[in-house]
Amino acid sequence: MHAIICGAGIAGLALANRLSTLGQDVTVLERSAGPRTQGYMIDFFGPGYDAMIAMGLLSALREVAYDVDEAILVDADGRRRAGIDIRQFAEGDLLSVLRPDLEQVLRDHLPSAVDLRYGASVVAVTPREDGVRVELADGSSTDGDVLTGADGIHSTVRQSVFGPEASYLRFLGYHTAAYTFDAPDIHHEVGGRFCLTDTIGCQFGFYALRDGRVASFAVHRSTDPGLPADPGGAIRSAYADLGWVVPRALDACPEPDQLYYDQVAQIVMPRWSKGRVTLVGDACGAVSLLAGQGASLGIAGAYVLADRLVSSPTIESALADYEQAWRPVVEEKQKVARSAARWFLPASRTELHTRRILLRVLRLPGLRTLLPTALAGKPTTLIRDLAATH
Repeated sequence: MHAIICGAGIAGLALANRLSTLGQDVTVLERSAGPRTQGYMIDFFGPGYDAMIAMGLLSALREVAYDVDEAILVDADGRRRAGIDIRQFAEGDLLSVLRPDLEQVLRDHLPSAVDLRYGASVVAVTPREDGVRVELADGSSTDGDVLTGADGIHSTVRQSVFGPEASYLRFLGYHTAAYTFDAPDIHHEVGGRFCLTDTIGCQFGFYALRDGRVASFAVHRSTDPGLPADPGGAIRSAYADLGWVVPRALDACPEPDQLYYDQVAQIVMPRWSKGRVTLVGDACGAVSLLAGQGASLGIAGAYVLADRLVSSPTIESALADYEQAWRPVVEEKQKVARSAARWFLPASRTELHTRRILLRVLRLPGLRTLLPTALAGKPTTLIRDLAATH
């Protein structure tokens, strides 16, 4: 089987790794000129963690992970208001890792047989009776037995095969941004913690990186799903009233090509496959940063898809089995994210104070186990069960 994967992000690289390891021919097409360096720190746990173990990549991921003990909320003067142990976000093990570092681990451990092409923009997808033809912007084309769109929330494959993005995108009322910058004083102040402003309507957070830089993460409420022409200007405007170290961070906001900026949204589709074209990760089931498990679900979904493609009698039945097994997990995480949205970023002073109280209460020994289910949803053993059969 020749599998074509559109997108060399986390889900696409995980799928390429697994399919190639299982003896399949794999071509990965990525429109970017090279690996992306933008992205924020994530708490990596759950089914994706299980998949990294199954693929033999957990030790490599541990090498790039960060020791982050606690997430704290601070006021305009940097004084602590509330905090929580990062490990309370998950049932089981958890690693704090930058998204670009996770992507690099997957990329560095690709089997040599994988044909990874950067600067390869897909412009058309033509279904064929025995496969799929993919046409690229440079005029070339490639044929495969199956095509997987692993090209993110703004998927080109999804738009080409399933229709306009507006039909499937559910805007959740937030915009988000992330970038890194040099600031030794902020680096020292943050230390081994994730520090967030305790604010209404918008929030800025910081991690200290091992190379001396600071990684920032920002989210603010917005009624407009459209992205600004000047994301740097939009960031400086949205967070201009915040105190503590935020003004210095805004002064360090980089040029657009070094800045991650997007809407916070989910992708909700009635079906993930059409013929021999399917979707994985954010392309078909983005849960949003409110769920905090996009990378984990992308890797785990890729693992399930690869398993079905090599074990099912036909490609069509493989794609149907993959969706039947994985869709319930994704939909449950999406539901949890929507219900938890109001606590993620308070809209009023009452909600702000309620969140502080809730975080303090959840530190009590008898209540510590409530947080993973409330924020991350039900755990699944699907990946462990699949791994046990191989």
